[in-house]
Amino acid sequence: MKMQLGFSAVGMAFLALLFIPNVLWTRSRPSGYDEVSRHESRVLLAFERVVQAATTCAAIVFVCPQGLSLPWLLWLVAATALMLLYGLAWVRYFRGGEELAGMYAPLGPIPVPLASLPVAAFGLLGVWCQSPAVVISAVVLGIGHIGIHLGHLLAH
Repeated sequence: MKMQLGFSAVGMAFLALLFIPNVLWTRSRPSGYDEVSRHESRVLLAFERVVQAATTCAAIVFVCPQGLSLPWLLWLVAATALMLLYGLAWVRYFRGGEELAGMYAPLGPIPVPLASLPVAAFGLLGVWCQSPAVVISAVVLGIGHIGIHLGHLLAH
């Protein structure tokens, strides 16, 4: 893969789509969330926290050396589609009464979509910008983030 450093407006847009609903969520966490989160695996939490920063930085500093040319554009389209599905999952959660069960409800065949969709989207974003750093950080983030959400689902 051929990496190119710069400022990624696409990465910044993805991060905005990721952070905005999470900020709204923190203002009114669902009843029972604090209890479920007390039982999180410390190992998975460490994976998640350390790699969140790496994923954020990598998404912003790596740009696609091919721009919007084909076939690279298809990776960006796929990543964007996953982020739009992520937004849809948040809309469903907020309109569904902001219940704990709504956080973990599958979106069609997609398990724990509020955890799995952004991880997959950032992985594809890494392929688009041809950055192993973004792909690896998304994979490691997925281990922690999806693992934590699956743990919450099983505990709930």
